[in-house]
Amino acid sequence: MSECDAKDVKILKKEVLYKKFFEVDEFSFRYPEFRGGVSSVVSREVMERGNAAGILLYDPDADKLVFVQQFRSAVYLRGDDPWTIECVAGMIDHENETPKDVVVREAFEEAGAVAEDVEEIMSYYPSPGACTEKIWLFCGKTDASHLPEYAGLESEAEDIKVLAVPFDEAVGMMKNGKINNALTLLALQWMVQNKARLLEKWGKKR
Repeated sequence: MSECDAKDVKILKKEVLYKKFFEVDEFSFRYPEFRGGVSSVVSREVMERGNAAGILLYDPDADKLVFVQQFRSAVYLRGDDPWTIECVAGMIDHENETPKDVVVREAFEEAGAVAEDVEEIMSYYPSPGACTEKIWLFCGKTDASHLPEYAGLESEAEDIKVLAVPFDEAVGMMKNGKINNALTLLALQWMVQNKARLLEKWGKKR
């Protein structure tokens, strides 16, 4: 088996199929194969959606996680409950703004929360077979005692309910399928493994 190198991938053709909020392009490739040689011409549609960042907000004093709940049209069209429970997240669409900058800003805009001592969990591709989007995931300390009931920007048609959920209850929601989106599931699984470390790091003040 030979080693494959990205520099040997050749883009033969690109055609823009759709361009609005996101862009869909059709590419024709040739690329090196594991068994040696080069592939035949392969055509693939790829969605260019931009990049995003999300944050799991945790109040160590109250042992609560902060989530947002909002209507998701794609989930509705699948026939599932469209008001999904998620970590705060947003697109990285401001010039010179880092993923960490995004989650701090979005924490306040979407949940009225101040994110402190933010640490990166991971970055990943949610749908590598069809989408260029990369997501950066963080965890941050917050005070959940004075959160608004509702939040979001009217200019972006956001209708958001803010939830402060006890840690054990959130884990139960993960296990019973009440939380069913990848970003939040990854963050919760990480939190289960890292909660003790965070409590030692952040301590309790109340």
